[in-house]
Amino acid sequence: MNSNIVIAVVVSAIAFGTPLVLAGLGELLAERSGVLNLGVEGMMLMGAVTAFFVSQKTHGSTALVLLLAVLASMGAGVAMALIHAFLSITIRVNQIVSGLAVTIFAGIIGLSSYLGQVWNIGGVAGRHQFNGIDLFGLQNLPIVGPIIFNEDAFVYASWVLVLAVLYYLYRTRPGLYLRAVGENPAAADAMGINVNAYRYTHTLIGGAFAGLGGAYFTLALAPIWTDGLTAGFGWIAIALVIFAFWRPDLLVLGAYLFGVFSALGPTLETRGITVLPSEFYSALPFLMTVIALAAASTSWANRRVGTPASLGIPYTREEG
Repeated sequence: MNSNIVIAVVVSAIAFGTPLVLAGLGELLAERSGVLNLGVEGMMLMGAVTAFFVSQKTHGSTALVLLLAVLASMGAGVAMALIHAFLSITIRVNQIVSGLAVTIFAGIIGLSSYLGQVWNIGGVAGRHQFNGIDLFGLQNLPIVGPIIFNEDAFVYASWVLVLAVLYYLYRTRPGLYLRAVGENPAAADAMGINVNAYRYTHTLIGGAFAGLGGAYFTLALAPIWTDGLTAGFGWIAIALVIFAFWRPDLLVLGAYLFGVFSALGPTLETRGITVLPSEFYSALPFLMTVIALAAASTSWANRRVGTPASLGIPYTREEG
């Protein structure tokens, strides 16, 4: 495989990995608070369809339209996350059931598909999209130019968000409180930390991040709307959080690794290289997800894994 193909695969891997980074960061924050969110796929689809609708129907400069579309996608993700938060935190419904209900409600046979039909945006080419930025005029540098200095604003924003989440979790008092809520909510409550407020806040932030991940599909990766556009990336994002041991730095590396698996087939096929059937390349990201989860479940991994102790367990405050 020559250097041009390697560069093309890496560039595509970053593109395919970006929605995983965004959705994965949101899931990581929610799980750090003790809330398991299996509704990521539905939230991504809602973010994708809402962002595309706004980008198609809003008039103005491309920058303004894209900004409004991004904000709308976050709002759609928050709306879906609010349903999950209310069911799992306030009513204390089983979090697995609640998350699956959100995905079914908003997913490929649910609200996102319905809105795509009602808004009549299916199969229509996008009017606005994020394009690569020649950062510091260095895009023509060998190797690193097209990989580092010619990405779109979404990619650069995702890198900033990874650093921000890292700093928040390990260098701020609210981040310390968040980890305490996920580990031992009763002890956190005794310290005066509002457990439900932390869980609500970070579940909603997780929904906003998932909406952003969905928006990347329709505003940058493939500016078009089709039912089920996210193609299971929400489930991969959830698995990535476990694979990364609930650490943002490992999550971004894992996202790009899975991006390679997603990008390899299309990149080789466009160059006429057919080493393996296309179906194998399509299944490869999900096959590697199973392998990664199996590896994360080994005894060695269990000694290092950072699973929040209260993940998926509703918290009921003891009175008196």
